[in-house]
Amino acid sequence: MTDKYESPLSSRYASEYMLKLFSSDTRYRTWRKLWVSLAKAEKALGLPITQEQVDELSEHIEDIDYDCVSKREKEVRHDVMAHVYAYGKVAPKAAGIIHLGATSCYVTDNADLVIYKDALTYLRSELLGVLANLSEFALKYKALPTLGYTHYQPAQLVTVGKRAALWMQDFLSDLYEIDFAIKNIKFLGCRGTTGTEASFVDLFEGDTSKIDEMNRIIAADFGFDECFDVAGQTYPRKVDSRILNALSSVAQSCYRMANDIRLLQHDRQVEEPFEKNQVGSSAMAYKRNPMRSERICSLSRYLMSDAMNASMTASVQWLERTLDDSANRRISLPEGFLCCDAILRLAQNVTDGLHVNEKIIEKAVKEYLPFIATENLMMEAVKRGKDRQQIHEIIRRCSMEATAKMKQGYDCDLLSRLADEKEFGLSESEMNELLKPELYIGRCPEQVTAFVEKITPLILGADGRSADINL
Repeated sequence: MTDKYESPLSSRYASEYMLKLFSSDTRYRTWRKLWVSLAKAEKALGLPITQEQVDELSEHIEDIDYDCVSKREKEVRHDVMAHVYAYGKVAPKAAGIIHLGATSCYVTDNADLVIYKDALTYLRSELLGVLANLSEFALKYKALPTLGYTHYQPAQLVTVGKRAALWMQDFLSDLYEIDFAIKNIKFLGCRGTTGTEASFVDLFEGDTSKIDEMNRIIAADFGFDECFDVAGQTYPRKVDSRILNALSSVAQSCYRMANDIRLLQHDRQVEEPFEKNQVGSSAMAYKRNPMRSERICSLSRYLMSDAMNASMTASVQWLERTLDDSANRRISLPEGFLCCDAILRLAQNVTDGLHVNEKIIEKAVKEYLPFIATENLMMEAVKRGKDRQQIHEIIRRCSMEATAKMKQGYDCDLLSRLADEKEFGLSESEMNELLKPELYIGRCPEQVTAFVEKITPLILGADGRSADINL
């Protein structure tokens, strides 16, 4: 317990990996790595920096004196310069060349890009874990007939596996969105106060090829192939918008799946995992609430709304930069990642233990199958020489009468009503022969198999092994 507020995303929902990745310690160590990389590149390109200075900086990446930083920041009111000061205290021989030619955004923005890229890669792995679970589920139930719904009203039959394939297709789209976001994250590099690189034109005495090479060296140190072609003081905030839109896309898909599960659990057809000693309600001890699916929906709503922050920030970047992005980004980006992490962890848990009540599904199918089969029954009657329009009218009238009885609590008696119609020409036993659910699921099994085969290489990865969702 704590006597200060802390985000529920930190205390309840997000993974240890993501919490560590977005910690202050990771952020500030990344700053120091960036300062080391800058010094190494500047030395390699001829600036008066010694190997001894570079080595000293490298030796002190981890030992950050946060008390020193805090005291200095209170004096100078600038977090980056407070860290430069503290770094210089433990690396005195290199103190004079730390941050040479750079601006604050060199460390703040590049560190963000490094962290966001790592976070997206982790979320991609978690998403593959959800797809792996659903692939197994879909294949297992690819041929199990279940009542389909349009407008949440009974419609033609589908299969339990085919419905899962619809969720999977949404997640596959999200995977492509994340891949696009990762591919298009470029490095800011060291570009100067307004992106003109003027300080380095001076430092390298007009040799601009060295500036480009310096940025290539630093970018490569952090796993980036490219720098942005042009920049102001910061990297383009459109990147943040693209990232949060990708995370929002994941939330949309998770919400859709979880909401479907909530509806199906209401009908007792499919249920999320429920632990042996789990309590469903403090008052109603018999209850099995779909609390994990509900939590997915709850967190997803937050993430979908959070995405608006980045688009609004990107739209108001005055000229070369404005600082009204900073406070917003400190909250919206980390919280967006932590929230997406929490949602996908829940989605993995739910999809790993979905329980299908086959007898309940069979009962629902049996109840509505006579109505679903009426077109086939009509075709059979026509084959026997009956008038199509007359048979259609008989079916319409008998269906309305059977539905009215069902609304009074009686079982469906549509077939017996049709059998009593002499003009219909089919006995009840003959009609029952046409009431096999597998006759009404179309290509569902084939569609599921083809789709799972398509995405299996993505799930297994290039090395043919299952996706590592723990990193």
